[in-house]
Amino acid sequence: RTGLNVRHADEQLRGTIALPNGLGKDVKVAVFAKGDKAREAEEAGADVVGAEDLAERIQNGFDDFDVAIATPDLMPVVGRLGRILGPAGKMPNPKVGTVTMDVAKSVEESKAGKVEYRTDRNAIVHLVIGKVDFEERRLLENYAVVIDELIRAKPSAAKGRYIRSVTVASTMGPGVKVDPSRTRDIVKEPVAA
Repeated sequence: RTGLNVRHADEQLRGTIALPNGLGKDVKVAVFAKGDKAREAEEAGADVVGAEDLAERIQNGFDDFDVAIATPDLMPVVGRLGRILGPAGKMPNPKVGTVTMDVAKSVEESKAGKVEYRTDRNAIVHLVIGKVDFEERRLLENYAVVIDELIRAKPSAAKGRYIRSVTVASTMGPGVKVDPSRTRDIVKEPVAA
C-alpha cells in the first residue's frame, strides 16, 4: 500500500519492471504489426503476429495471450478492441512500452519477465514477483527490484510516508506483512541456507 492520493492525476503510479529472475512461466505475446515489423516480431519469439486478421480473431473470442504489443500505425485497428483488451489488462499502451516501433525488443522483454504495475483506486500496487517453487534468493532479488523501482518511480507530488506497507502472499494463501524499511538492503546480505 502506498501513501499516494490516487484521486490526483499527478500521484498516479504506472510503469513496467523487468524482474531479474522472470516470473517462472511462459508469457504468450501477441503482436499487431505488418511487413518488416511483423517479421521482426516473429524472429524475436512472438506467439501470434497479425494486423486486421488478428483483430478479427480477438473479436471472435481468441484470447490465448498474456501481452499485446502494437506498432503505432496499427493503433486505430487495436483501438477498436478496447472493450475486449481493456478489462483484461492487455491493451497496448505507450507508457508501458507496448506501443512501439521496436517490437523485437518489446517481445524479448515481455518474454524475459517484464511486468506491468499501477496503483488501483485504493493506492495499492499488486504485482507478481515469482512462484512458490522459486528458491528464496530468486524471490528476494525480484522483491528488491520491485521495491527499488517503486521508490524510483515515486511521483514528485507525493507527500508523507510513501510505501506504507508491503504484504507478500501466494495466490490463495494468507498475506504476510513485511516491513519495507527493514528489507531495503535484503539482497546485499548473504542468505543463510
